[in-house]
Amino acid sequence: MQAFFDSWPLFRETYLAAWWIAALLGLVGVLVVARDQIFVGAAISQASTLGIALGMCVGAAFAQEGSVWRSDAFLSVVAVAFAVGAALLIARSSGIGKESHEAVTGFVYLLGASAAVLVIARSPHGLDEVQKLAGSSVIGASAVDVRIFAGLTLVTAVAVFVRRRALVLFAMDPLMARAVGVSRIWDGAAAAWLGLVMGMTIRSAGMLFSFGLLVLPALVAKNVCRATLPMFVVAPLVAVAASVAGFVAGNVSNQNEAQFTVALLCGLLALAWLARSFRHA
Repeated sequence: MQAFFDSWPLFRETYLAAWWIAALLGLVGVLVVARDQIFVGAAISQASTLGIALGMCVGAAFAQEGSVWRSDAFLSVVAVAFAVGAALLIARSSGIGKESHEAVTGFVYLLGASAAVLVIARSPHGLDEVQKLAGSSVIGASAVDVRIFAGLTLVTAVAVFVRRRALVLFAMDPLMARAVGVSRIWDGAAAAWLGLVMGMTIRSAGMLFSFGLLVLPALVAKNVCRATLPMFVVAPLVAVAASVAGFVAGNVSNQNEAQFTVALLCGLLALAWLARSFRHA
């Protein structure tokens, strides 16, 4: 533990950003899991990575070092744009010919996964960046990142609290939700917010950490809670607790903290499945 406390002055922003990301993704992930759209999160992650790869190529080809087109802010904007675009495309998948929702999701995932590597294949720096995003590392987060993710988390929490009843109905029974007046606009709004959140978090924390924190805490909460509404409390608590434990243990053992956190959440989910099977035996 002393090693973690000694590292706090140097990596304070990194730890705080990661824990705000955990709380944010824990909240958003409940909606993803409740609607059985887990693979959508993976597809959006890959689309965001493709956006970052394209942004790096544009910056390297058309801008000088130090230009706004080669800045972290520009890459974040491109990542969010591709993530939101992918989320909206998947949400409107019923209008793409006669393809199923799963088919469009698979298309987005495979396109992002393959094209991202092809785009920066001849750029050692770009390839290293994409590989780092896939592996996940929150090192380098700034005070601005902490404020951004704190703000996104608070906005999400307030929205969930204010519209919690309608949100649960929208997640569990969309047809009934529309019948009682929940607007069809909710589909697009939920997709856009998921894209925004995933685009921002992937740029800062990488794909493994972002996707893992999106789905694993919500899956743990699903196996612990008897109703959907309590999941909006349990999932972010599980996400933050696991990320705090993962970052402390990873720091002490000199392991990648983000990967340690995801592995810890996988262990918690396995225990939740085991406990549920005994409960229903």
